[in-house]
Amino acid sequence: MKNITFTIHNKMDELPQTWDNAARENAFLQTPYLSVLEKSAPVNMQCFYISIYENGEHIGVALAQYLRVAELESFGDRDKCIKTSVRNFIFRNFASNVLFLGNNMITGQNGYTFSKPIDFKHISKILIDCSEAIIEYFKKKNIRMHIISFKDFYQHCSDELKKYDFAKMYDFNVQPNMIFELNQNWESKEDYFDSFSKKYRDQYKRSHKKFDGITVKELELEEIISNEERIYQLYHHVAVNAPFNTFFLAKNHFSTFKKQCGCKFKFFGYFLDEKLVGFHTLLLNGDILETYFLGYDDHVQKENMLYLNMLYNMTEFGIEHQFEKIIFGRTALEIKSSIGAKPVMMSGFIKHQNKLINKYIDKIFIRLEPKIEWQQRHPFK
Repeated sequence: MKNITFTIHNKMDELPQTWDNAARENAFLQTPYLSVLEKSAPVNMQCFYISIYENGEHIGVALAQYLRVAELESFGDRDKCIKTSVRNFIFRNFASNVLFLGNNMITGQNGYTFSKPIDFKHISKILIDCSEAIIEYFKKKNIRMHIISFKDFYQHCSDELKKYDFAKMYDFNVQPNMIFELNQNWESKEDYFDSFSKKYRDQYKRSHKKFDGITVKELELEEIISNEERIYQLYHHVAVNAPFNTFFLAKNHFSTFKKQCGCKFKFFGYFLDEKLVGFHTLLLNGDILETYFLGYDDHVQKENMLYLNMLYNMTEFGIEHQFEKIIFGRTALEIKSSIGAKPVMMSGFIKHQNKLINKYIDKIFIRLEPKIEWQQRHPFK
């Protein structure tokens, strides 16, 4: 009989020395990245770090995040409609305290990892028990949690969890995660280009022609710090125009990331007439390349097809450094499919602490979730 226990830590300096060994399968759960969250988390976020033990042996870790949603300046200003106004009212009044088991800042199954196989019956119980312990922690502080969400599970994991403690929770699918499984026969960007059908070779050529005059440079820590104000301005423009937000990054987030993660974090700046007009970031996560936040000047983006060129550059980086796949995340589904990424459905689970609201959570969620209509592209021969 397995004796599974856990300890919840509020601060990084409480973590056991065995943490990174237990978290070795996922860079987003190792201490360099977690220290980024601790030092430069969004102002409305508090993180909890969970050590999981089997008969006293440290075998796993998990991440939880508490968000004070009502503190946001904006939930996203792109879609100005009645549904958006209703959604914003509901979030401010009935969902202002949200607990995520998982990482709300990135797309993918990054909420927990184990150093040995664990069955889903035990995983489901651990996650539920952790959430209840954190809810109790806040109750003692007179903070009432409204929503608990367990986010981003691949479909087979979701199906397994639903057999156990997750069975009574509403499971939801939002926009898919766009993932590019790279062809292992590609060794260069020329191999990638040659695989396109004529239509998408023409798109590649057209975008590169528009890109003429823009230079791309990988920025080191000192350069990120010296450009911090401009970087945040470019990031904030993209973030505030997203369809929906639950947080905004701290101004020092990218410099902190570079400081803590070093060469595993890549920051690429885009310059026009020596002015920073855009950037994209990457995290090297074993044989997976994770795309992270980006920003751009909207005028330059439209004139120079900046975003599409960023996607090509990320892909070519992944090919040249022999990654197995690239996680492009949610949003901009159609354009990401045009460079080769494919949609992978991911599930989350959600419940509201108010029993009446929770009874109708499925109907409420469907009405508030923005509908995304898009056409998947098939760019290869």
